[in-house]
Amino acid sequence: MLLFRVGRWSALLVGALLLWWGAMVPAMAATPRMVSAAVQDLSLRNGPGNKYDARWTVMKGYPLKVLAARGKWLQVSDFENDRAWVYRPMTNATPHHVVKAKVANLRRAPTTKSALVTRMEYGDVLRTLSRRGDWVQVRTTSGRTGWVSSRLVWGW
Repeated sequence: MLLFRVGRWSALLVGALLLWWGAMVPAMAATPRMVSAAVQDLSLRNGPGNKYDARWTVMKGYPLKVLAARGKWLQVSDFENDRAWVYRPMTNATPHHVVKAKVANLRRAPTTKSALVTRMEYGDVLRTLSRRGDWVQVRTTSGRTGWVSSRLVWGW
């Protein structure tokens, strides 16, 4: 009788785990994978290889959303939804944001009433440090740290 109960509970546990996994797989698939430029000047190309022309370059830390992969090449898009290809070994998983607003205020604390640290401009790259609600704690390229509203930046 005890063996039957252990078997029944094991079957229920396995069933619950399968239901949980079935619910998590679509959620994980829907989350876009992000990378950042790991080198100072990363070329974004028309196709997956060095034989393709470089369309533009981005600075170290610039965040990119991965759309597809072909060998060691990643098709990516940026915050303006421009698409290109990058060489995967020249990227990393260090989270960054880029300012998508014309101007964004960097504040000492995650509130609009907090003191202003500095102003950032469209296209500035920021190292992501942490998140709190609708705010992102970042470090600028000049080394200043503070909080910016997540609606003013793009990345992860």
